[in-house]
Parts: sequence; structure tokens; C-alpha cells
Amino acid sequence: MNKLVVEMIGTFFLVFTIGCCVIGNGAGAMAPIAIGFALMVMVFAGGHISGAHYNPAVTLGVWMRGKCETKDVAGYWVAQFVGAGLAAAAVKYLKAGAVVQPMTISIGPALVAEFLFTFALVYVVLHVATADGTANNSFYGLAIGSTVTAGAYSVGNISGGVFNPAVALGISIMGLSDWSNIWVYIVANLAAAAAAAAAFKMVNPEPASKAMAKAA
Repeated sequence: MNKLVVEMIGTFFLVFTIGCCVIGNGAGAMAPIAIGFALMVMVFAGGHISGAHYNPAVTLGVWMRGKCETKDVAGYWVAQFVGAGLAAAAVKYLKAGAVVQPMTISIGPALVAEFLFTFALVYVVLHVATADGTANNSFYGLAIGSTVTAGAYSVGNISGGVFNPAVALGISIMGLSDWSNIWVYIVANLAAAAAAAAAFKMVNPEPASKAMAKAA
């Protein structure tokens, strides 16, 4: 239960920061920095408890990599989506008078943009937070948050810079994205997570000693 609470809280503050920075008198060009920082501090806060996924795509990638138990996946996803929904409701309450205009996206470019930077995000998470070579490092939160910041600046004007199905739910509830576009994020984000996990395994082959131990 502690893991699920942490996942809900972390996802809440990620989506809450996005909404507050974008809607109404928000953070303007500084929004991606605030969003990346929000993710970073929540990763540092919850990493030792839940792994600090805050993203169904990250959970999928970590599960495929073998660092998340199958029994935890559904619970993580529910906690993440609940956190996103609560954050969206809080933003709508706090920014009740603000005019919200849904972004317009081109499906093809948005799919590619979301795939590429979600791949980057999950690939970075797997390397800095689950790899033996970076175990017990002190920079994993900064690396993960910075990846989201870079992605938001790079392709935010193409896809919205979502990289997270839970965020896609949150921005749809807030009216920042049309509900008809939510499939773009779900498909691109989950496909990218699977690809990132496969790439991680390819460049980080299991040591022969561990493979022999499993065989025994």
C-alpha cells in the first residue's frame, strides 16, 4: 500500500504542476523547467519506496526489464491514473476562471514525437534507476527530470510533450487536449516503453553468472 500511495502522490504533483504552469497566468517559457523539477523532486522523494515511476509507461518498461513484480503493475497504474485525475480536479478548481483551449496536434508527427521522447525517458530511467552499473547513484532524479524538460522544450509544440499516459488523462480532464487524441499518447507511450526495455536488455546483456544461476 505504501508504494501505491507514493505513486499517487508523485503523479499528482507532476500533473498538478503541469496544469498550474500551463493554464491561465502560468509559467510561460519556464513551464518545462518547473515540470522537470517537480518530477525530479518527487523521484528523489519516492524512489526508495516505490521506484518513483509516476508513469504507466515507466512501470511497463521497468516490469519488462524485470525490476517490477507482475502483481504490482495494475496497482501502480491505478494509483498513477487516480493521482492524475485528482490533480486535474485540483487545477480546475484553482484555475476555475481561466480560459482553456485544447491544443491542436497532427497525428503522425505527434505519434513520432511522443514515441521518441518516451523512449528516451524510459531508457534513461532504466539506466539510472535499475542498472547494476549505476546502483546507489545520487543523480537519478536529476537525469529523469531533465529528460522530461528536454523533451518538453523539443517537441512540446508538436505533441504537447506528454510522454506519460497518466498525464494524458490529466490534460484531457483539464481541457488542454481533446479526448479524441488520448489514444495517441497511450499507444505511443506504451510502445516506446516496450522498445526502451528491449533496447536496455540489448545493451545490458545479463551476466553469465546470473544466467547460470537462473538455469540452476
